Amino acid sequence: MENFETVEVTTDLLILGGGMASCGAAVEASYWAKQNGLKVTLVDKAAMDRSGAVAMGLSAINQYVGLKDGENSLEDYVKYVRNDLMGVAREDLVASIARNVDSSVHLFEKWGLPIWKDAEGGYVHEGRWQLMINGESYKVIVAEAAKNALKEVDGEIFERVFIVGPLMDGDRVAGAYGFSVRENKFYVFKAKAIMLALGGAVHVFKPRSTGEGLGRAWYPPWNSGSSAAFTLEAGAEMTCQEVRFIPVRFKDAYGPVGAWFLLFKSRACNFRGEAYMETRRDELQNWLPYGSVKPIPANLRNWLGMLDVMDGLGPIYMMTHEAIQKLAAAMPDPVEQKKKLKELENEAWEDFLDMTISQAILWAATDTQPEEKPSEIAAAEPYFIGSHSGASGAWLSGPEDLQTDATKADYFWGYTNMSTTKGLFCAGDASGASSHKFSSGSHAEGRIAAKGAVKFIVENNTQPNVADDVEALKTKVVAPMALFDAEKGKTTDPDINPAYIRPKMYMFRLQKLMDEYAGGVTAQFATNKSLLEKGLSLLADLRVDAEKLAAEDLHELMRCWENVHRTWQAEAHVRTVLYREETRWPGYYFRADTPKMSDDWFCFANCKYDPSSGEWTMLKRPIHKIVAD
Repeated sequence: MENFETVEVTTDLLILGGGMASCGAAVEASYWAKQNGLKVTLVDKAAMDRSGAVAMGLSAINQYVGLKDGENSLEDYVKYVRNDLMGVAREDLVASIARNVDSSVHLFEKWGLPIWKDAEGGYVHEGRWQLMINGESYKVIVAEAAKNALKEVDGEIFERVFIVGPLMDGDRVAGAYGFSVRENKFYVFKAKAIMLALGGAVHVFKPRSTGEGLGRAWYPPWNSGSSAAFTLEAGAEMTCQEVRFIPVRFKDAYGPVGAWFLLFKSRACNFRGEAYMETRRDELQNWLPYGSVKPIPANLRNWLGMLDVMDGLGPIYMMTHEAIQKLAAAMPDPVEQKKKLKELENEAWEDFLDMTISQAILWAATDTQPEEKPSEIAAAEPYFIGSHSGASGAWLSGPEDLQTDATKADYFWGYTNMSTTKGLFCAGDASGASSHKFSSGSHAEGRIAAKGAVKFIVENNTQPNVADDVEALKTKVVAPMALFDAEKGKTTDPDINPAYIRPKMYMFRLQKLMDEYAGGVTAQFATNKSLLEKGLSLLADLRVDAEKLAAEDLHELMRCWENVHRTWQAEAHVRTVLYREETRWPGYYFRADTPKMSDDWFCFANCKYDPSSGEWTMLKRPIHKIVAD
């Protein structure tokens, strides 16, 4: 304790996270802060240039509506998101993002992001909503703009600082506390409002990649459920905690498949060469009305492939060679065909080099040439993500102008994107029931939330009192290091000690629990009431043992608290899957004891944790449409 300096920072708006949503928030907040004389502070556990889900880069921007050019309407996008989530979406939040996302994309281009253009100078689409980009430096470009905006208003940026939890003043958030992962410093951030975007959660479930591939995941492995943990500990209501996302990706290195399906028009087939989207089409009739919409929801596409695997028809292959050769053959003469073949081959490799370099390495290592032979794909382990095809996150107030008489009482309580805890605003993966925002939409939602947070501060311009015992929090935060130091000498191997548990072993235990009881990879994503109840019991035991997490250094201290955050996300998930007595998202998870959709469960299944009592509350919230069918 005596080796840790306490650093106190007081600000008006505190932005937590350094990903796309936080970068959007920094740009927007700086504009409004300058007009209102406010201070903005941003805290990131990594470095903004390579922080968040876009850290490694992307090959496409997955949300661009094209409103100005009349390519699509706002209603089109809302219907698309609604259908993909089997009807469970906050349409006001989806519309709020969709009407602002194009301006974020235009900002990216202005800042220097190369977006593919066709011969007429228009954007090149991968699919209806996607734009192709040269995106290796996507995050660097966006982060630079955010840092420049903060610099203009004398804003502060703290990098390499891990946020452990919220500081409260009754029912209002008063700040956050955490520690540096580079120096012995304990941080206390006091703020009038918080814009939270600490990412989703990875490694809650056992990954397909084990051993030397432990750190491989589709979503960034450092996203550890901090958004969920923070909002739950702040007493905020959460939604869609059962809607985890399972992406189908190229096997073992998680390379993206979107370009292959949308740009190259490739097929996925079992070992017999049968395309499960064709041979299993009748199964879609069991999931009406969503089985008949176009495009078919992502979870149902997953489900059809999973049925082939469960029937012993794996491996599943992406027919890359077939797609490339078919596109090249469409050219009029042999010379043009050869040229087109080379162009497509280069695009195939670039798709990985822009965002999943390990997949290119794996292809090279296994002598896989996509123009000559297919490549195996597989369903990944579950992830918790509010920005992609999942929907887990906080229950938020929507914008007032998008409410109807029917929605206002349920969806609006004063400030856009504010949670049910006063002063706590959320965006990106911290925001629930508003999926399919991806990178561009997360940036736009960060802007929306920051504007709402500044409005809240202007109208509630008092510094809340921190009711928490800061010294007690400091003792709690550094306890794993103190425990390791006190007990490490009592065994010959510091990894094996009856007095403590190291963070990696704790994570393995959590992953095994979730995999077996909450429907992970080895359980074919299936679970039931008895398994979930047993899982909750084991999670309670795990929480007790979390008190014995030990850390050898600051890096391990971060790993300890990441695991605590993952445990919050795990419990919220198990409780909500148990609460919702139906299967609405086959292909994401399957409740074997309630294997069909139920009209009784056409609603949001929400949860809330009471920090004062330690009790959980489960509740239903109505689904309102703001766009007609």
